[in-house]
Amino acid sequence: MKTVQTLWELFLAGGFLMWPIVAMSVVVVAFGIERAWALRRSRFVPRPLTTALASLSSDGPFDPRRVYRTCAAHPSVLTDVIKAMLEKIGRPLPEIEHAVEAAKEREAYRIYAYIRPISQAMSVTPLLGLLGTVQGMFLAFYTTANLEAGADRATELAQGIYVALITTFAGLCVAIPASILAHFLEGRILAGFRRVDTIVAGILPHLERYENKGRATAVQLAADPPAAVAKPAAGKTA
Repeated sequence: MKTVQTLWELFLAGGFLMWPIVAMSVVVVAFGIERAWALRRSRFVPRPLTTALASLSSDGPFDPRRVYRTCAAHPSVLTDVIKAMLEKIGRPLPEIEHAVEAAKEREAYRIYAYIRPISQAMSVTPLLGLLGTVQGMFLAFYTTANLEAGADRATELAQGIYVALITTFAGLCVAIPASILAHFLEGRILAGFRRVDTIVAGILPHLERYENKGRATAVQLAADPPAAVAKPAAGKTA
């Protein structure tokens, strides 16, 4: 019997289940490249934004209107979180903190949505490989049991098992890199959110002086002067 040597021959010998395994490998590569680009530092905390926020802090008292406009010019995870904070300005601090957590959860859900296909490939490909091996061993034993008398059953069985294990090998070759890639990308996501938390923690104390002084909407922050943000709503108590 001919010995399987080339990758193409191994692929063909593995059977039809090799095709979904290859498809999973394409998914891993495609989403891995896309996430490696999408999860760059500027996706979470753009340097121009941090520079602009530092400049605003050095220019004088905290100005929610200017901060809101600055964030609007630099779309990012940090921008969405800060805007959620400013839209709750004037409310109790726990409510602002809740808005921060809700904004982070929304961003995390969107970001992790593109990690899930990699995690799914990591879980599915070993099972596809195992299924192919079970199928291959079933056929190997069936073929061996039905050989003519005097045939070399041991050699036929060994060859059949060798071919059957190809799918498991292929599945692991996809699942192991997928696992490493998924953990690497998750690490980048966590690091990005830690940078967001650091900047948000520096802004929260500035919002304490507006607590219980009325609520500012996004429109007010974009148009009103800072004094209007701190002004209590007429006839209302916070």
